[in-house]
Amino acid sequence: MNDPFTSNVAYSLKDVSFSYSKGKRAASESVLKELSCLILSGRILGVLGPNGSGKSTLLKLLAKVLQPQTGMIYILGESLSGLSQLDVAKRVALVPQETLQVFPFTIAEMVLMGRSPHHQGWGGWHWEDSHDWAVAQKAMEELDVAHLGNRLVTEVSGGERQRAVVARALVQEPQILLLDEPTAFLDLHHQLDIARIIKRLNRDRGLTVVLVSHDLNLASQYCDQVLLLNHGRLAAMGSPQTVIKPEVIEAVYGCSVLVDRHPQSGRPRVSLPV
Repeated sequence: MNDPFTSNVAYSLKDVSFSYSKGKRAASESVLKELSCLILSGRILGVLGPNGSGKSTLLKLLAKVLQPQTGMIYILGESLSGLSQLDVAKRVALVPQETLQVFPFTIAEMVLMGRSPHHQGWGGWHWEDSHDWAVAQKAMEELDVAHLGNRLVTEVSGGERQRAVVARALVQEPQILLLDEPTAFLDLHHQLDIARIIKRLNRDRGLTVVLVSHDLNLASQYCDQVLLLNHGRLAAMGSPQTVIKPEVIEAVYGCSVLVDRHPQSGRPRVSLPV
Protein backbone atom coordinates (compact mmCIF):
# COMPACT_ATOMS: atom_id res chain seq x y z
CA MET A 1 0.00 0.00 0.00
CA ASN A 2 1.00 3.61 -0.40
CA ASP A 3 1.95 5.87 2.49
CA PRO A 4 -1.29 6.43 4.51
CA PHE A 5 -0.35 10.08 4.98
CA THR A 6 -0.48 10.88 1.28
CA SER A 7 -2.36 14.15 0.88
CA ASN A 8 -4.89 12.85 -1.65
CA VAL A 9 -6.01 9.92 0.52
CA ALA A 10 -9.15 10.25 2.63
CA TYR A 11 -8.90 6.79 4.20
CA SER A 12 -6.21 4.17 4.32
CA LEU A 13 -7.21 0.70 5.56
CA LYS A 14 -4.63 -1.94 6.37
CA ASP A 15 -5.68 -5.53 7.17
CA VAL A 16 -8.96 -4.44 8.79
CA SER A 17 -11.09 -7.23 10.27
CA PHE A 18 -14.29 -7.00 12.27
CA SER A 19 -16.62 -9.52 13.93
CA TYR A 20 -19.89 -9.13 15.79
CA SER A 21 -19.81 -10.99 19.08
CA LYS A 22 -22.29 -13.86 19.37
CA GLY A 23 -21.80 -14.44 23.10
CA LYS A 24 -19.32 -16.34 25.23
CA ARG A 25 -20.09 -19.80 23.90
CA ALA A 26 -20.81 -19.05 20.25
CA ALA A 27 -17.94 -18.37 17.89
CA SER A 28 -17.87 -14.90 16.34
CA GLU A 29 -18.14 -14.77 12.57
CA SER A 30 -15.95 -12.27 10.75
CA VAL A 31 -17.95 -9.69 8.80
CA LEU A 32 -14.88 -8.00 7.31
CA LYS A 33 -11.68 -9.93 6.75
CA GLU A 34 -8.21 -8.40 6.28
CA LEU A 35 -9.52 -5.51 4.19
CA SER A 36 -6.83 -3.23 2.76
CA CYS A 37 -7.55 -0.33 0.42
CA LEU A 38 -7.13 3.38 -0.20
CA ILE A 39 -10.12 5.73 -0.51
CA LEU A 40 -9.09 8.83 -2.43
CA SER A 41 -10.06 12.35 -1.39
CA GLY A 42 -12.52 14.30 -3.53
CA ARG A 43 -13.93 11.18 -5.22
CA ILE A 44 -17.20 9.26 -5.05
CA LEU A 45 -16.67 5.65 -4.04
CA GLY A 46 -19.49 3.16 -4.40
CA VAL A 47 -19.43 0.16 -2.06
CA LEU A 48 -21.15 -2.85 -3.64
CA GLY A 49 -21.72 -6.48 -2.72
CA PRO A 50 -24.40 -9.07 -1.90
CA ASN A 51 -26.40 -8.97 1.33
CA GLY A 52 -24.21 -9.72 4.32
CA SER A 53 -20.96 -8.87 2.56
CA GLY A 54 -20.04 -6.18 5.12
CA LYS A 55 -21.00 -2.97 3.30
CA SER A 56 -22.83 -1.20 6.16
CA THR A 57 -20.29 -2.47 8.67
CA LEU A 58 -17.53 -0.85 6.63
CA LEU A 59 -19.32 2.52 6.76
CA LYS A 60 -19.69 2.25 10.54
CA LEU A 61 -15.99 1.51 10.87
CA LEU A 62 -15.14 4.55 8.74
CA ALA A 63 -17.32 6.70 11.03
CA LYS A 64 -15.84 5.07 14.16
CA VAL A 65 -19.27 3.89 15.23
CA LEU A 66 -17.54 0.50 15.33
CA GLN A 67 -13.85 -0.23 15.81
CA PRO A 68 -11.93 -3.04 14.10
CA GLN A 69 -10.65 -5.97 16.13
CA THR A 70 -7.50 -6.03 14.04
CA GLY A 71 -5.88 -3.75 11.49
CA MET A 72 -5.54 0.01 11.18
CA ILE A 73 -7.65 2.79 9.67
CA TYR A 74 -6.18 6.20 8.89
CA ILE A 75 -8.36 9.21 8.13
CA LEU A 76 -6.87 12.25 6.41
CA GLY A 77 -3.44 11.22 7.61
CA GLU A 78 -4.35 10.49 11.23
CA SER A 79 -5.04 7.25 13.04
CA LEU A 80 -8.81 6.94 13.39
CA SER A 81 -8.43 5.10 16.70
CA GLY A 82 -6.60 8.10 18.16
CA LEU A 83 -9.45 10.53 17.45
CA SER A 84 -12.41 11.13 19.74
CA GLN A 85 -15.91 10.54 18.38
CA LEU A 86 -16.43 14.31 18.47
CA ASP A 87 -13.31 14.93 16.38
CA VAL A 88 -14.48 12.32 13.88
CA ALA A 89 -17.92 13.98 13.68
CA LYS A 90 -16.25 17.24 12.64
CA ARG A 91 -14.63 15.45 9.71
CA VAL A 92 -17.18 12.80 8.79
CA ALA A 93 -20.97 12.81 8.42
CA LEU A 94 -22.79 9.47 8.34
CA VAL A 95 -26.25 9.14 6.82
CA PRO A 96 -27.58 5.72 7.90
CA GLN A 97 -30.23 3.85 5.96
CA GLU A 98 -32.72 4.04 8.82
CA THR A 99 -33.46 7.61 9.97
CA LEU A 100 -36.50 7.18 12.19
CA GLN A 101 -37.83 10.31 13.90
CA VAL A 102 -39.34 9.61 17.31
CA PHE A 103 -40.29 13.24 17.95
CA PRO A 104 -42.15 15.47 15.47
CA PHE A 105 -39.34 17.92 14.73
CA THR A 106 -39.62 20.41 11.92
CA ILE A 107 -37.34 20.06 8.93
CA ALA A 108 -35.35 23.13 10.07
CA GLU A 109 -34.94 21.75 13.59
CA MET A 110 -33.77 18.39 12.29
CA VAL A 111 -31.26 19.96 9.92
CA LEU A 112 -29.91 22.20 12.68
CA MET A 113 -29.14 19.12 14.80
CA GLY A 114 -26.18 18.54 12.50
CA ARG A 115 -24.42 21.47 14.19
CA SER A 116 -24.13 19.57 17.49
CA PRO A 117 -20.49 18.44 16.97
CA HIS A 118 -19.48 22.11 16.86
CA HIS A 119 -21.06 22.87 20.24
CA GLN A 120 -19.83 20.01 22.40
CA GLY A 121 -16.57 19.53 24.21
CA TRP A 122 -16.15 23.15 25.28
CA GLY A 123 -17.71 23.20 28.71
CA GLY A 124 -21.02 21.66 27.65
CA TRP A 125 -23.79 22.44 25.20
CA HIS A 126 -24.20 25.86 23.61
CA TRP A 127 -27.31 27.17 21.90
CA GLU A 128 -27.19 27.72 18.17
CA ASP A 129 -26.13 31.16 17.02
CA SER A 130 -26.65 33.14 13.83
CA HIS A 131 -23.75 31.34 12.12
CA ASP A 132 -25.35 27.96 12.80
CA TRP A 133 -28.65 29.14 11.33
CA ALA A 134 -26.84 30.54 8.27
CA VAL A 135 -25.06 27.19 7.69
CA ALA A 136 -28.36 25.32 8.08
CA GLN A 137 -30.18 27.70 5.74
CA LYS A 138 -27.51 27.29 3.05
CA ALA A 139 -27.66 23.50 3.32
CA MET A 140 -31.46 23.49 3.08
CA GLU A 141 -31.27 25.71 0.01
CA GLU A 142 -28.70 23.41 -1.61
CA LEU A 143 -30.96 20.41 -0.99
CA ASP A 144 -34.12 22.31 -2.01
CA VAL A 145 -35.89 21.88 1.35
CA ALA A 146 -35.71 25.48 2.64
CA HIS A 147 -39.36 25.99 1.75
CA LEU A 148 -40.20 23.01 3.98
CA GLY A 149 -38.40 24.38 7.04
CA ASN A 150 -41.56 24.74 9.15
CA ARG A 151 -43.07 21.41 8.09
CA LEU A 152 -42.85 18.40 10.38
CA VAL A 153 -40.60 15.59 9.17
CA THR A 154 -43.62 13.29 9.39
CA GLU A 155 -45.55 15.47 6.95
CA VAL A 156 -43.18 15.40 3.97
CA SER A 157 -42.53 12.78 1.30
CA GLY A 158 -39.79 10.17 1.49
CA GLY A 159 -37.71 12.00 -1.10
CA GLU A 160 -38.06 15.33 0.71
CA ARG A 161 -37.16 13.72 4.03
CA GLN A 162 -34.08 12.10 2.50
CA ARG A 163 -32.91 15.45 1.13
CA ALA A 164 -33.37 16.96 4.60
CA VAL A 165 -31.31 14.16 6.14
CA VAL A 166 -28.48 14.88 3.70
CA ALA A 167 -28.79 18.59 4.55
CA ARG A 168 -28.41 17.71 8.24
CA ALA A 169 -25.20 15.87 7.38
CA LEU A 170 -23.89 18.86 5.43
CA VAL A 171 -24.29 21.29 8.33
CA GLN A 172 -21.66 19.27 10.18
CA GLU A 173 -19.36 20.83 7.55
CA PRO A 174 -17.65 17.48 6.97
CA GLN A 175 -14.87 16.64 4.58
CA ILE A 176 -16.24 13.14 4.09
CA LEU A 177 -19.85 12.07 3.56
CA LEU A 178 -20.84 8.44 4.23
CA LEU A 179 -24.18 7.30 2.83
CA ASP A 180 -25.85 3.94 3.45
CA GLU A 181 -28.30 3.11 0.65
CA PRO A 182 -29.29 6.78 0.09
CA THR A 183 -31.79 5.88 -2.64
CA ALA A 184 -33.43 2.91 -0.90
CA PHE A 185 -37.24 3.02 -0.74
CA LEU A 186 -37.38 5.98 -3.15
CA ASP A 187 -39.15 6.02 -6.50
CA LEU A 188 -37.18 6.44 -9.72
CA HIS A 189 -37.58 10.23 -9.82
CA HIS A 190 -36.26 10.69 -6.29
CA GLN A 191 -33.47 8.16 -6.84
CA LEU A 192 -32.16 10.23 -9.74
CA ASP A 193 -32.68 13.41 -7.70
CA ILE A 194 -30.53 12.15 -4.80
CA ALA A 195 -27.85 10.74 -7.13
CA ARG A 196 -27.51 14.06 -8.96
CA ILE A 197 -27.37 15.98 -5.66
CA ILE A 198 -24.56 13.73 -4.42
CA LYS A 199 -22.65 14.29 -7.65
CA ARG A 200 -23.12 18.06 -7.38
CA LEU A 201 -21.99 18.17 -3.73
CA ASN A 202 -18.90 16.21 -4.65
CA ARG A 203 -18.12 18.61 -7.48
CA ASP A 204 -19.00 21.93 -5.84
CA ARG A 205 -17.91 21.25 -2.24
CA GLY A 206 -15.08 18.85 -3.00
CA LEU A 207 -16.67 16.31 -0.65
CA THR A 208 -15.29 12.81 -0.50
CA VAL A 209 -18.34 10.55 -0.75
CA VAL A 210 -18.56 6.87 0.18
CA LEU A 211 -21.94 5.36 -0.59
CA VAL A 212 -23.26 1.87 -0.08
CA SER A 213 -25.65 0.68 -2.75
CA HIS A 214 -27.27 -2.45 -4.13
CA ASP A 215 -27.79 -0.68 -7.45
CA LEU A 216 -24.92 -1.60 -9.76
CA ASN A 217 -26.09 0.81 -12.44
CA LEU A 218 -26.37 3.78 -10.08
CA ALA A 219 -22.83 3.12 -8.84
CA SER A 220 -21.54 2.69 -12.37
CA GLN A 221 -23.01 5.98 -13.61
CA TYR A 222 -22.32 8.24 -10.62
CA CYS A 223 -19.21 6.87 -8.88
CA ASP A 224 -15.57 7.48 -9.77
CA GLN A 225 -14.57 4.18 -8.21
CA VAL A 226 -16.34 1.11 -6.90
CA LEU A 227 -15.34 -1.32 -4.16
CA LEU A 228 -16.84 -4.78 -4.44
CA LEU A 229 -17.10 -6.91 -1.29
CA ASN A 230 -17.75 -10.63 -1.14
CA HIS A 231 -18.14 -12.46 2.19
CA GLY A 232 -16.26 -9.66 3.94
CA ARG A 233 -13.30 -9.67 1.60
CA LEU A 234 -12.25 -7.27 -1.12
CA ALA A 235 -13.27 -8.87 -4.40
CA ALA A 236 -12.35 -5.95 -6.67
CA MET A 237 -11.76 -2.21 -6.57
CA GLY A 238 -11.24 0.32 -9.32
CA SER A 239 -13.14 2.30 -11.92
CA PRO A 240 -16.60 1.05 -12.92
CA GLN A 241 -15.10 0.01 -16.26
CA THR A 242 -12.59 -2.31 -14.58
CA VAL A 243 -14.87 -3.77 -11.91
CA ILE A 244 -18.33 -4.04 -13.46
CA LYS A 245 -17.63 -6.88 -15.85
CA PRO A 246 -19.77 -9.99 -16.43
CA GLU A 247 -17.18 -12.42 -15.06
CA VAL A 248 -16.60 -10.34 -11.91
CA ILE A 249 -20.31 -9.89 -11.18
CA GLU A 250 -21.03 -13.58 -11.79
CA ALA A 251 -18.21 -14.64 -9.46
CA VAL A 252 -19.50 -12.43 -6.61
CA TYR A 253 -23.29 -12.58 -7.06
CA GLY A 254 -23.56 -16.08 -8.49
CA CYS A 255 -25.68 -15.12 -11.49
CA SER A 256 -25.09 -14.32 -15.13
CA VAL A 257 -25.55 -10.73 -16.29
CA LEU A 258 -25.26 -8.78 -19.50
CA VAL A 259 -22.98 -5.75 -19.46
CA ASP A 260 -23.02 -3.21 -22.26
CA ARG A 261 -22.25 0.52 -22.47
CA HIS A 262 -24.68 3.28 -21.57
CA PRO A 263 -25.46 5.17 -24.81
CA GLN A 264 -24.84 8.58 -23.19
CA SER A 265 -22.09 8.06 -20.61
CA GLY A 266 -20.34 5.08 -22.16
CA ARG A 267 -20.08 3.53 -18.69
CA PRO A 268 -20.99 -0.11 -17.95
CA ARG A 269 -24.69 -0.91 -17.80
CA VAL A 270 -25.91 -4.13 -16.21
CA SER A 271 -29.03 -6.04 -17.21
CA LEU A 272 -30.34 -9.56 -16.61
CA PRO A 273 -30.59 -12.01 -19.50
CA VAL A 274 -34.11 -12.93 -20.61
